[in-house]
Amino acid sequence: MIELFELRKSFEDKKVLKGISTTFESGKTNLIIGQSGSGKTVLMKCIVGLFEPTSGKVLYDGRDFVRMTKKERMALRREMGMIFQNAALFDSLSVLENVMFPLDMFSEESYAFRRKRAQFCLDRVNLTDAAHKYPGEISGGMQKRVAIARAIALQPKYLFCDEPNSGLDPKTSLVIDDLIHSITLDFKTTTIINTHDMNSVMGIGDNILYLYEGRREWEGSKDEVMGAENERLNSFIFASDLFRKVKENAI
Repeated sequence: MIELFELRKSFEDKKVLKGISTTFESGKTNLIIGQSGSGKTVLMKCIVGLFEPTSGKVLYDGRDFVRMTKKERMALRREMGMIFQNAALFDSLSVLENVMFPLDMFSEESYAFRRKRAQFCLDRVNLTDAAHKYPGEISGGMQKRVAIARAIALQPKYLFCDEPNSGLDPKTSLVIDDLIHSITLDFKTTTIINTHDMNSVMGIGDNILYLYEGRREWEGSKDEVMGAENERLNSFIFASDLFRKVKENAI
């Protein structure tokens, strides 16, 4: 579980995050949504320590990340997994070597164990036969699955996903959503996803945090979205004809 208390972030005179308080629960997919400039990326970067909050608390199962020493933060980061928007794989390493990379960096286990663990993670994302291929030899969707395998290699307690469906077709996006959701349930991770994908919101949104101009504008589940009376949220979620018709039919 990750808890935020009155989290604020300013860049000189510009206030980007304006006192956000929320809880991201373990074993659930927690989605952060909002228009461009709403503060989604800044919020995630504050949570993982890429930005220092101006004020407020970020608690990882009761541990205040903001107040930690550099050594304590390094130890906590070993409990985190990251899935980047562009997959961020190493072109010169095979798929298996990419998944082994965090294990080689942080694990003290034997090479045989690290290799076995990496292969297990590839099996988990249905890429058993891709181990010896290179990123340039596989599709964008497969690259995202490799990124997921790498992110779970160290069995993280906390999983962060930045636009995991960016650049993917709708069918492949559903595959990625299902993988992230099933991994979250299976390993009880605290999963936080930044996304613009409304299919993800409706499909795997166990908890949805909607930001508007740096504030928590609305929060609830995918089931509560349909009945939400927040005009800004409705304008954002149901901007497309497809989702507007879905809501009209549900009323």
